[in-house]
Amino acid sequence: MSLITIRDLSLGYGNRILTEGMDMQVDSGEYVCVIGENGAGKSTFIRTLLGLQSPLKGKITFGEGLKKTQVGYLPQQTVVQRDFPATVEEIVLSGCQGSKGLRPFYNSREKEEAKRNMERMNISEFAKRSYRKLSGGQQQRVLLARALCASSRLLVLDEPVAGLDPKATEDMYALIKGLNDEGVTIIMISHDISAALTFASHILHMRSRSVFMTKEEYLKSDIGKIYAGGGE
Repeated sequence: MSLITIRDLSLGYGNRILTEGMDMQVDSGEYVCVIGENGAGKSTFIRTLLGLQSPLKGKITFGEGLKKTQVGYLPQQTVVQRDFPATVEEIVLSGCQGSKGLRPFYNSREKEEAKRNMERMNISEFAKRSYRKLSGGQQQRVLLARALCASSRLLVLDEPVAGLDPKATEDMYALIKGLNDEGVTIIMISHDISAALTFASHILHMRSRSVFMTKEEYLKSDIGKIYAGGGE
């Protein structure tokens, strides 16, 4: 059974339909890049996938024992969030909220998981530092570690390199690819068509009738030839 199965999905707001008739399935270990023009429904798709918004039509089913609450999510940061007054360790630990439930404290397993994910993201040395004092690239590493605490199986990333300098962007893509190589399934919104075609195994191109293909199929398709040739 696939990790995610989507059937006849229509997305939008009120009477406005952004995309309809979407059918796709995502298997464990795949790397899906979600691309499309502004307003095509990329963020709406992510919110619907996370259960934050209801579809106009259709169904999203999680398989292989995965629950909707067991998805690691890295959202786009706002200016306010970048100035959040907490330590790196506190933010990473907050990714364990789903497993902690109503318990007023984190147990040793959750603390160990946070420690392990900080090590994976090479931010252990910043554990006691204020998040607001880190660079943009370091902050994204913190949020990625937080997402991993929520789920080591599926990560949903919304423009994870937005606002980063070229070196930080390169490092972030390398980290994400490394996680995918370890078996973590990735679904990532990207405006960077070049990166999408470098790292992705599959492309979801959002439009009125969205298309979902392997990268190789996309490159051979009419729409892929247009966008892969000139970018978005």
